[in-house]
Amino acid sequence: MATISADSRGLRLAVRYTVLGIIAIIFVFPLVFMLVSSLKPDAQLLADTASLRAFLPVGDISFDNYTAAFKRAPVGLFIMNSVIVTGITVVLSLLVCSMAAFAFVFVNWKGRELVLTIILATLIVPFETIAIPLLLISSKLPWIGLDGLKWGWLNSYHVQIVPFMADGLTIYLFVQYFKDLPGELIEAARVEGATWGQIYRRIVMPLAGPVLATAAILKFLAMYNQYLWPLMVVQEEGYRPVMVGLQYFFQLNRAWGEIMAYLSLITIPVLAFYLYLQKAFIASIASTGVKG
Repeated sequence: MATISADSRGLRLAVRYTVLGIIAIIFVFPLVFMLVSSLKPDAQLLADTASLRAFLPVGDISFDNYTAAFKRAPVGLFIMNSVIVTGITVVLSLLVCSMAAFAFVFVNWKGRELVLTIILATLIVPFETIAIPLLLISSKLPWIGLDGLKWGWLNSYHVQIVPFMADGLTIYLFVQYFKDLPGELIEAARVEGATWGQIYRRIVMPLAGPVLATAAILKFLAMYNQYLWPLMVVQEEGYRPVMVGLQYFFQLNRAWGEIMAYLSLITIPVLAFYLYLQKAFIASIASTGVKG
């Protein structure tokens, strides 16, 4: 019986890993196609799409498309702008939304349910409906920077960051996670005289590794893929992110190899962020388990 049970368990594991492997291959195929296509001239790229050669680095392989992409557009500047805007927004969003969720879950104040309902109701409002009013407001607001006071936020980093520091989805994720935390920890901390700030920093946030990773990934993808809002508020090349920079490659003579090279380059920060966050997430779970 023990042998049969071990065999069935091994069979289930084999089937599970086979299915997971197939799913992984399906998701990896577009990345492989993009990377391989970025190494081929346009004529060969288009000819190979009709066969499996599209996924194989065969034929006339070179890095000419990458060189041409950097000549056509300031690719490094676009990537740097997106990394700056996305990184700062993710950090500020995690801080602001986690503090808001902490207040909704643990602090008892009048009207919190109504305020939370209003915030969650904003999830059904498309950004396109508020884009124009937000643009008009942003063009009139004052800002104190290194060059002194100026009016209007257009053509800047902060106009791409501040409107997205808080959102209903991220607050909702933190609220739902905080509700599942053991209330005895909070009550014991309050009895011991801990302040709300100490409870937030020393008890709640060290346990919030999973929701921090989830919220960070969703926010990173949303901000890194921003197109409409930067297109509206940024006219200077020095502040344009990667998605707006993509239109450089669809002007005049369209070169698909250069487009694939550009897409490969702008995908690198996304993969790096994912790998870093995966490592940090595993470390957070292990640390929480040891402390518990």
